[in-house]
Amino acid sequence: MAVAVGKLMGFLFMMVISIAMVAANDPDMLQDVCVADLNAAVKVNGFPCKATFNASDFFSDALVKPGATNNSMGSLVTAANVQKIPGLNTLGVSIARIDYAAGGINPPHTHPRATEIVFVLEGELDVGFITTANVLVSKSIKKGEVFVFPRGLVHFQNNNGYGPAAVIAAFNSQLQGTQSIAMTLFGASPPVPDNVLTKAFQIGTKEVEKIKSKFAPKK
Repeated sequence: MAVAVGKLMGFLFMMVISIAMVAANDPDMLQDVCVADLNAAVKVNGFPCKATFNASDFFSDALVKPGATNNSMGSLVTAANVQKIPGLNTLGVSIARIDYAAGGINPPHTHPRATEIVFVLEGELDVGFITTANVLVSKSIKKGEVFVFPRGLVHFQNNNGYGPAAVIAAFNSQLQGTQSIAMTLFGASPPVPDNVLTKAFQIGTKEVEKIKSKFAPKK
C-alpha cells in the first residue's frame, strides 16, 4: 500500500512539474490563427483576434537593414514582435535584430516573459547574464555562434570589436517585455524617491540627481 501511495505521489509531482513548465511561457493557441487586433479597446492576456486577416499580418521586412546606432549606447534593437507582426498573437515566439556600433552596448536589462537566444550575424561581442546568486556567466561570441540568456535574468551584450556588430535575437514569447535596469530605476515616472536610490547604490543625492537627469524624458 505504501509503495502504491509513493508511486501515486511521484506521478502527481511529475504532473505538477509538467503543468508548471507548460504554463511558464505564452499560453497555447486554441485555433489556427488569432491575428492581433492592436486597436481593440478591450485588452486581454495578449490581444483579441481580428475578424479578417491577410498575408501582410504575418510578414515584416523590418530586420532587413541595419538599425541606426548613433545614440548614447551605440546600439539599436529592432523588434519583430506581435506589435509589429499581428499574426504572432498566441504563437509564443518573436525575434529582433540588434545592431551595435564599435564599442556599442545593449545595457543590462531583463525580459520578464521570455528566454532569449542570440545568433551573431557579424562582429564579436562580450555577452553575459547574472544569476540570482550574483554569479556572472559570460563569454565572447563571434559570427555564426549563439548564446542563451535565461528568462528574467539580467543580461547584456557589448561590442568588443573595432567595427559594427549585429545579432538576431529569438524569444519564446510574442511580446517578451524589456526592462532596462538603469532606465527603470533612474527614468521611472513618477520617479523612484532619491532616498531609495541613495541607500540602494550607496551614493549621494547629487549623484542620483545627476544620473536621473541623463534618463529624463526628452522635451
